[in-house]
Amino acid sequence: MPTNQSSEEWKSSTKRETLGALEQELARLVASAKEGETEGARREMSGFRNLFSRFLRAKTHIEWKAIQPLPEGAIRPYKQLPPVSESHITQMLSKLVVVKLNGGLGTSMGCKGPKSVIAVRNDLTFLDLTMQQIQQLNRTYNVDVPLVLMNSFNTDDDTQKLLKKYANVKVSVISFCQSRYPRINKETLMPIAKDMGTADMEAWYPPGHGNFYEAFANSGLLDKFLEQGKEYCFLSNIDNMGATVDLNILNFVLNSSGGQEPPEFVMEVTDKTRADVKGGTLIQYEDKLMLLEIAQVPKDYVDEFKSISKFRIFNTNNLWASLGAIRRVVSNNELDMEVIVNPKHLDRGMDVIQLETAAGAAIKNFKNSCGINVPRSRFLPVKKTSDLLLLMSNLYDIDNGSLTLSSERSFPTTPLVKLGSSFDKVKDYLARFQGIPDLIELDHLTVSGDVWFGRDVSLKGTVIIIANHGDRIDVAPGTILENKIVSGNLRILDH
Repeated sequence: MPTNQSSEEWKSSTKRETLGALEQELARLVASAKEGETEGARREMSGFRNLFSRFLRAKTHIEWKAIQPLPEGAIRPYKQLPPVSESHITQMLSKLVVVKLNGGLGTSMGCKGPKSVIAVRNDLTFLDLTMQQIQQLNRTYNVDVPLVLMNSFNTDDDTQKLLKKYANVKVSVISFCQSRYPRINKETLMPIAKDMGTADMEAWYPPGHGNFYEAFANSGLLDKFLEQGKEYCFLSNIDNMGATVDLNILNFVLNSSGGQEPPEFVMEVTDKTRADVKGGTLIQYEDKLMLLEIAQVPKDYVDEFKSISKFRIFNTNNLWASLGAIRRVVSNNELDMEVIVNPKHLDRGMDVIQLETAAGAAIKNFKNSCGINVPRSRFLPVKKTSDLLLLMSNLYDIDNGSLTLSSERSFPTTPLVKLGSSFDKVKDYLARFQGIPDLIELDHLTVSGDVWFGRDVSLKGTVIIIANHGDRIDVAPGTILENKIVSGNLRILDH
């Protein structure tokens, strides 16, 4: 039997050979780039090579017993942030850049094109609402906060076309494209792309939002904003309608009090509910603040990770980072984010893996990083049509692109909504609602099977509607359902 040492040596020599073979493949890809695109291709493939090298070195899971207690001040309550001085707001906003992650497609909800063009309210899309928010901010304080969109090669062309309709909006919109990395064959760990051309789109992928820092620096925008005197960026997902510019947090990152060094990186976290048990959380590990994702948790400890009592908060992916610090960590090659291995099965029958990183994982590479425990209202993402139902309903008031929970709702939590598979696609979901129901007093809604809703329906308390296989339920116009279970085959409901 080989000793532990010899098997480790064998493993590392195999990894060296794999890396060497990959480098040859990447050089071949770079050589296939069109004239004038070689330098960009070289830079992209160099970024991928570094990511691949980290993937070969990485431990899949953390050492659970090595998690340390969070130091004092690692997570600050939002309510304890120092108050903002009205006279400083304009000056503070002049140092800010707002970045929205716009690389995602709406495919999971059956939509073509960028997710940012899905209509949320009154035919207004995520992009419309974001533009309204920034325009209102700029008008109110007489500033010019720029909006930066990080697109992927999947969303870039469509987004550029869309932006033309905002020509008269008083917002400086700039977009750049994140990296395009080669998918690798799961068996050989070699790229499946034959050349840098985009004819075979399946051979490439955008490597997650952790790529923001390098792609932003490579685009030239980081240097440009620093030259303009900008100091911080606020980064969030374009489908999170709660991620508006918060003056209290901006004040905190720019003006740390008590002689403390200002934080170079702040992650907004919020309290976990049972719906968020898989969300990443902040831990102290190897004397640094670290984002722990469920994929890094050893199998035996997954239940403990999901526990609301032990890990009470999760990452909203609303992040604030110093532009100067981003330049430093990128230039010095100090970004060391955990590699996420995302397996995919292609239509051609091949199993591939995508190597990705998450933007929040960079927290450990910045100085004086901390989390701020923000109200739940700053986390309103739309991943499924059940999320869309909440935002389209009267639960939220909308004002200049900003959504706030209606004052008519007597408690601050949002209802738990589960819509069955017949509602998965936006088109089907919209067809099944003649009008969006009144949800002001709803706690919990479960809908399953072939269910259709008429106009002016009101849902209160806990409502469960289940159409058995082969049956159909029509919730008649004007129906009020309060703490009801409806099942079977109904065309008309008595109410």
